Amino acid sequence: MPDKRRRTQADRDAITVEIGYALLSAVLVAAVVFGVIAGPKAMFTMPYAVERGLLLAGAAAAAVAFVLRLVTVLWRFSTAPAQPSQPGRTNPDS
Repeated sequence: MPDKRRRTQADRDAITVEIGYALLSAVLVAAVVFGVIAGPKAMFTMPYAVERGLLLAGAAAAAVAFVLRLVTVLWRFSTAPAQPSQPGRTNPDS
């Protein structure tokens, strides 16, 4: 059930930062995956069909990696426990 309270500016800022982090890290993971799979095309001479296959496989794997990373980061953020109200204190009774 959605939270009925109004979000504070700090909540909105935290969500914005988390979305930015999720997008940036997803792009980096996708680039690495694409480079690992399609990279041999740039280093070796191969038949056209093999080069095209590497590019398509790299693009498909990069797309899957992008979506998985994005969903994973945002899912963890939405299920993370709330931070303590006072820095350095982990127990509400302390």
